[in-house]
Amino acid sequence: MAIVPVALGARSYDIIVEQGALDRAGDILAPYARKGRLVVVTDAHVAAAQLPRLDASLRAANVTLEPIILPPGEQTKSWRHLEQLLDALLVLEIERGDHVVALGGGVIGDLVGFAASILKRGCHFIQVPTTLLAQVDSSVGGKTAINTAAGKNLIGSFYQPALVLIDPSTLDSLPARETRAGYAEVVKYGLIDDPDFFDWCEANAQALLAGDPDARTIAIERSVRAKAAIVADDERETSGRRALLNLGHTFGHALEADTGFCDTLLHGEGVAAGMALAFRYSARLGLCPQSDADRVTAHLKAVGLPHNLATAHVTADGAALVGHMLHDKKMAAGTLPFLLARGIGQTFLSKDVVLDDVAAFLDADRAA
Repeated sequence: MAIVPVALGARSYDIIVEQGALDRAGDILAPYARKGRLVVVTDAHVAAAQLPRLDASLRAANVTLEPIILPPGEQTKSWRHLEQLLDALLVLEIERGDHVVALGGGVIGDLVGFAASILKRGCHFIQVPTTLLAQVDSSVGGKTAINTAAGKNLIGSFYQPALVLIDPSTLDSLPARETRAGYAEVVKYGLIDDPDFFDWCEANAQALLAGDPDARTIAIERSVRAKAAIVADDERETSGRRALLNLGHTFGHALEADTGFCDTLLHGEGVAAGMALAFRYSARLGLCPQSDADRVTAHLKAVGLPHNLATAHVTADGAALVGHMLHDKKMAAGTLPFLLARGIGQTFLSKDVVLDDVAAFLDADRAA
């Protein structure tokens, strides 16, 4: 078992990474159960695959599980399902001192975290992520949100969980495509500032994706340690360091918007294509060696992830994609910061990108 602290003063919490942790979750979560009860929010797919394990573990610890089961998919991060969840929590008489458990991927974690942040002006919540993407990224750091017609994650709050409990064995039930999409958020940490980890990813990605327990655990632990350090240094993205975690997201969110925030392009797939585009755009600007951009593209292609507009199933032209970017929540005084790179492990925040040039790059990249 690895315990990774997220050092945020009074809002500090631990990330527990342990193979089989879900089967002993009762012992871990019992102290958070008021009057011997925990409300667990999940989706229909995760409920079928993982809820029986959690229920058995809680029962063994004399804790009653109260489930709230929502539809699966990105569309659940919506006003409608936020209202549905809040009403269900109120019916169950959740109090400020209660802990609501989010069991699932990034959609459930984001939605439950946001609901917890506003229910009775704030109750507690616990993240039990069951997808690779949620385990290495979205469950850590307290970003919570829903999507709107204007864009992704535009309505939300910074609200830290009380605990993150990660069991890599939950990945056994995932479709291969979901695991690949989550892998994009693993390799991201190497591209940001850890070239040695990128080397490790190149050597071990196939084992990780094939289900090797050691490769999974190493990837998850290294990823959450990297994110915990960044979050502790810049919780609310004020100094600029936390913004590095958005590598690939400005391009990626535009690709997701073009494809309708649906299963045509999963979030991690959008991030993968976005990272490849960010490195190729950096090379276009003369910031990054073309060989590094080619290496990133080749690795993403090798593991079966989208790496350009065609493989992301995006049909819009550059101007339309830039139009989606204008709704990005990072816009400030009419300027959109971009995560660019001087090389692998050398990501930086640029505030002087010309959006017309981005549009021209996207059109040229499609034609290449």
